[in-house]
Amino acid sequence: MEYVKPKKRNVFKMGILDENDKPKKDKNGHEIFIEFDLEDITIPDKYSKSVYLIEKAEEKLKNDLSIINKKPDTKGKGLMSKNEKAKYDALKGYYKSIEEAMDLFLGKDGTKKIFGDNRYLTMFEDLSEMLKPIMPKLKINFESIEEQIKKKYSQTDSGVLKDE
Repeated sequence: MEYVKPKKRNVFKMGILDENDKPKKDKNGHEIFIEFDLEDITIPDKYSKSVYLIEKAEEKLKNDLSIINKKPDTKGKGLMSKNEKAKYDALKGYYKSIEEAMDLFLGKDGTKKIFGDNRYLTMFEDLSEMLKPIMPKLKINFESIEEQIKKKYSQTDSGVLKDE
């Protein structure tokens, strides 16, 4: 059997540090990283969609909490009241939506690689702060790809008949 292997020409790997500034490692001792294909022209679009989905999730959470707060609270099953359980469920749904939105940009399990299993309200703001140093690299490369496409597909005058 013969195999083909696509080339990875321009990949940016972003390592992840733990709280002690040591590289995070998986259970096999390999460093954990996020990988961006710098020739992927969808990167800016993925980031835009992530931001949009996060804004929508925030709106939904605010609306859900507002509705819950207007309801009379009653005793629930277990330790939480019905409203407390509803708030917990709303937050759980919010964190799931945030994780899916961030993974759209970071790649599969990217959020888990960076934050582990911890979820909190300002997680996206923290991620944005972490990504600030690399965002220019992603944008610069997008512009470079755009130039390469223009150059590759620009029309040349050679072989074109001119009416003189």
